[in-house]
Amino acid sequence: MRCPFCGNVETQVKDSRPAEDHVSIRRRRYCPACAGRFTTYERVQLRDLTVIKKNGRRENFDRDKLERSIRIALQKRPVDPERIDQMISGIVRRLESMGDSDVKSDSIGAIVMETLARIDTVAYVRFASVYKNFQAADDFEDFVAELRPIATAVIDGD
Repeated sequence: MRCPFCGNVETQVKDSRPAEDHVSIRRRRYCPACAGRFTTYERVQLRDLTVIKKNGRRENFDRDKLERSIRIALQKRPVDPERIDQMISGIVRRLESMGDSDVKSDSIGAIVMETLARIDTVAYVRFASVYKNFQAADDFEDFVAELRPIATAVIDGD
């Protein structure tokens, strides 16, 4: 692992332990060249995923891009950051275990929406507004009208 301070490639691991999310390993590292200390995280990756966009273009799956879009949807919402990390890891594991290395962007969006709907309805609507490409206020009204019976059933315990 290259030192982020001086670029030395001979760094040493001083401590390893599971991270709080229990799906990654946290490693404390030390650079003997500059005496710098830093932390790295390692995650298990079952397979390399390729995202197939709506226009047919293919690109490598980017966990950070998924995380950014989910965090934007959950911005200023009362959801614990650890819960968000668990949700993102769960989505990635679900995508990796689908059996195919090629995943359609629609499938990713549907899984994210399904997950957000269980965690926070405001974030669900925020994400849906981008994912479903709402163009006018009527699009929001129609979507929320569809959401009301579902939200009522969840609140009533049906």
